[in-house]
Amino acid sequence: MLLNDFALFSAQYLYLIVVLIGAIYFFTRPKQSMKSMAICGAIVAPLAFVISRISSIFYYDPRPFVVGHFSPLFAHIADNGFPSDHVLLTGAVAMIIWFYNRKLSAVLWVLALLIGWARVYAGVHHWTDIFGSIAMVIVSGAVYYFAVYRKLYKEGRETAI
Repeated sequence: MLLNDFALFSAQYLYLIVVLIGAIYFFTRPKQSMKSMAICGAIVAPLAFVISRISSIFYYDPRPFVVGHFSPLFAHIADNGFPSDHVLLTGAVAMIIWFYNRKLSAVLWVLALLIGWARVYAGVHHWTDIFGSIAMVIVSGAVYYFAVYRKLYKEGRETAI
């Protein structure tokens, strides 16, 4: 029972804590770092979202409770489970912070994986949905890194990391 309660909390609400940690980190940064993080966020998060919407058109993954004919731990609509929006969001927060604070980012990645585990445990996602979201966020972060970050850092306009 305790494991179910922990999974329910993690699957439904833990993402709010990740977003809150990201917001607190952002608003406690120096002004120049906030500007850089805002640019990073304006690229990484929307790009991950667009990739996720396009990929969900081409790959349909019925939710585990639909395929397995069981009741999930919490009510959920029986739509396409791919990719996991919760992991996409928390992964995007972790990826954005990765450019500025690797230790905090590592903690946030662990929380994103915990959220993914909880959603699989709850029966609303498959591992494919979780790792697909992570891959989309990493691709978005790589696009930002190669298209923007390296150029800013090489030119000395950014002092991140």
